[in-house]
Amino acid sequence: MTPKLIVATARGWIGTPYLHQASVKAAGADCLGLIRGVWREVIRAEPESIPAYSQDWSEPSGREDLLAAAQRWLIQKSCADEAPGDVLLFRMRTGAVAKHLGIAAHMGPTASFIHAYTGHGVVETPLSDPWRRKIAARFEFPLGA
Repeated sequence: MTPKLIVATARGWIGTPYLHQASVKAAGADCLGLIRGVWREVIRAEPESIPAYSQDWSEPSGREDLLAAAQRWLIQKSCADEAPGDVLLFRMRTGAVAKHLGIAAHMGPTASFIHAYTGHGVVETPLSDPWRRKIAARFEFPLGA
């Protein structure tokens, strides 16, 4: 598995409508559903069943459920160690739980990432400074999985 394959696979999901808790290319996906779909296409079977989750994730409890799941199945790396194909985990507000995911596509001055976003579906978005400030963690898919 290469970063190029991960990015190409994620781009294949662009245009999929946003649908909470869904993970079906061209039919519907949320941000976790996009990561799950790329995992299935590149690695194969998902490593665990995903329980139902609300759109506020675990904000009321303050638990870092999404971060904990990413740490179980992905390889965490330094936020400064940027590479295409990285899974980006975002905190949408300072002090809030991390609850949004995307896949890094381009690096450098034209940096971008692919994500499923409410009201937009799966899109490729510039990784602008406001988005960069929200990155809580960076991961890579397990090599050779």
